[in-house]
Amino acid sequence: MEKLIEILEELQPEVDYETCENLVDGRYLDSLTILSLVSEIEDEFDVEIPTVEIIPANFNSAKKIWELIEKLQED
Repeated sequence: MEKLIEILEELQPEVDYETCENLVDGRYLDSLTILSLVSEIEDEFDVEIPTVEIIPANFNSAKKIWELIEKLQED
């Protein structure tokens, strides 16, 4: 999770990722930032995020993003 927070902070440094629960809904992450994030996650964690998983519910908090990464690593 620590590496994920680092990646997020590189993309949008002014957000408190430990507590923020509305990254997409609050417009902290826009579509271009999410595409960059997906690419970084795929490279760093050696997973492939299917297009159907790129939905606001999976990207609204660092915790939800981490849960997605863990799920993909299990598959």
